[in-house]
Amino acid sequence: MEESQFKRAELEDKQIIEKYFAHHTSRSCERTFVNVFLWSRQYPVKWAVIEGALVFKSEDETHVSYAFPAGEDECVKKALEEMKTYSVDRGYPFQMYNVTPADFDRLESWYPGRFQIEYVRDDADYIYESEKLASLAGKKLHGKRNHINKFKASYENRWSYEALTENNLEECFQMALCWRNENGCEDDPAKNAEMCVALNALRLFKELEMRGGILRVDGEIAAFTIGEPVCADTFVVHIEKAFAEIQGAYPMINQQFVEHECMDYPYINREDDAGVEGLRKAKLSYRPVFLVEKGNVTEKE
Repeated sequence: MEESQFKRAELEDKQIIEKYFAHHTSRSCERTFVNVFLWSRQYPVKWAVIEGALVFKSEDETHVSYAFPAGEDECVKKALEEMKTYSVDRGYPFQMYNVTPADFDRLESWYPGRFQIEYVRDDADYIYESEKLASLAGKKLHGKRNHINKFKASYENRWSYEALTENNLEECFQMALCWRNENGCEDDPAKNAEMCVALNALRLFKELEMRGGILRVDGEIAAFTIGEPVCADTFVVHIEKAFAEIQGAYPMINQQFVEHECMDYPYINREDDAGVEGLRKAKLSYRPVFLVEKGNVTEKE
């Protein structure tokens, strides 16, 4: 395994990366070409096919780390040995990130007791039932229903939902720029990175084959959201932005998007909370059915 085999994900790599993900599925939000492509502009992540398995490598002057390879068992095992050799040759311990319990179980079955995993709560994806997000039925979600009802009452005959298309894409892009200016993204590296991803997602919306929705109030875009299927039964929502001054815009775009675009999928992945307290509280308040846990894998001493 050589550094020269690895490259940053580009649009022309979409077909090959998606082929591996389609055959080796996961509900983890990282397992889509869109996520890989957009975030590799922010992080030092490159990809290669090693021993017939798809390998993602994060490397800079401080570390070498990998995602769990996508591929058939025999190919993955061979790739893991190559990955370990590469790390050792560069003076780093072998480590992997965003490893799910299912993939750790595979590792444990091949190499009993050789590896350990430390799950990172901040990285866990929230999974919801699409039917519950659309209907907000039941006692536990009555607060969310109240937000929706209040929004509908406040903006009666003044709001509308529509799918994101080439016809409203530029308008949505301008709303995103406005959101960035209002939310102090220039002074916050994490917010700025996220906004760069959102703007690139809009810029390449057609090429990346995503789905999106927009919420209008008085004809102007108040909120938008973008996502895609991650596997046969799960749709992942990558981006959601709304103007804070329009009360209820966030719950409303969430509910409307699922109702109109996602009902073919039993589950909705709304990604992680990045350890942000307010975001964690908000995501838990929608009552996830389970979390996709992810952890860091290292070799035992």
